[in-house]
Amino acid sequence: MSPGAYFGYVTQALRRAKIHQPALVLDRDRLDRNIALVKARMPATMSLRLVDKSLPSLPLLKRISDAFATRRIMTFHPPVSRAVLDTFADAELLFGKPMPVDLARQVLTQWPPSATDRIVWLIDTPQRLAEYAGLATSIGNALRFCFEVDVGLHRGGFRTADALAEALAGLAEMPSLQCMGVMAYEAHIGHMPKLFGGPSLAQRNSIRQFRQFVAVLRYDQRDILNLGGSTTALTYEADVGANELSLGSAFLKPTDFDVRSLAQLLPAIHIATPVLKVGEAQLPGPAIAARLLLGAGIAPRRGCFVYGGKWMADPVWPVGLTRNSTFGQSTNQQFFALSNAAIIKVDDYAFLRPTQSEFVLQQFASIAVMSGGDVIECWDALQMQ
Repeated sequence: MSPGAYFGYVTQALRRAKIHQPALVLDRDRLDRNIALVKARMPATMSLRLVDKSLPSLPLLKRISDAFATRRIMTFHPPVSRAVLDTFADAELLFGKPMPVDLARQVLTQWPPSATDRIVWLIDTPQRLAEYAGLATSIGNALRFCFEVDVGLHRGGFRTADALAEALAGLAEMPSLQCMGVMAYEAHIGHMPKLFGGPSLAQRNSIRQFRQFVAVLRYDQRDILNLGGSTTALTYEADVGANELSLGSAFLKPTDFDVRSLAQLLPAIHIATPVLKVGEAQLPGPAIAARLLLGAGIAPRRGCFVYGGKWMADPVWPVGLTRNSTFGQSTNQQFFALSNAAIIKVDDYAFLRPTQSEFVLQQFASIAVMSGGDVIECWDALQMQ
């Protein structure tokens, strides 16, 4: 289906649903196609761990987790974590970043024990390991955790296998802590320049380092050997040493995930917003200044104003719809320049493609879910508070 045909299809669905204000549209048919492609490409020996910050909607998490028969979730923010635990009685949550020990104390003392027993915390330093050991002792409750290990991103975590081995040896004096494994994140791989060996060398180095970390774990400390992210997960073979891969944004494919490894996946989310005004662009200020800017090609000759704006999203339809720095951005009525070939009129919809999923989905309290050419339901987005 051509872009014009597709966005015409979405437009008709929105009009039948009487949606005449900015809306985040999730194409469930595209989502299901992406799910099937990911299932076909993931090694059968590895489990999927869904990233809740990238899929911040309980029905969305359920649809994907049901398809993969998994309730492994990587979580990042306690209000979202609590909603996920309350909804999925069999969910196991691994924190994807280390939590301040006082925040962990709040969670452990305020949430039901049945919920906190399903949490795996993340430990990135010997100091935090000691803090969590003290926390477990003070509340009289054993805690499960994974070590964050650094395989090249250098955002934190244990840098060497020797450092990890030293921390593991110290666990003998921390009986209230149970090591479940390691978590590695390697978002740097796709950004490594050729000057430093490019992505292929970066990935080989990450795999080598990951295996070194796994090697110092006892076999009863290898329940979670977590690797990957949406840009890299589908590039791994079964023998890398991991037993689970983390994915989230890949299923929706915002623009930040337009990478070779995800080329077969389709964008499944768009922002649709009504066009309020279309016409020749008229700049504020002196007429001579406007003529100079137009003559220099800095200011557009034609444009439109849409309902709302300033989203983390790129304009994709109609062709020739672009941002313009002369007018700037607005959350009320965003201006977009139009090429001479762009065909759009008042009350049509302009379409933008989010650059990421987590924050943009949370800007829209309700997600319009489309399937078979119609908006069939609305899914609530999980909010940050």
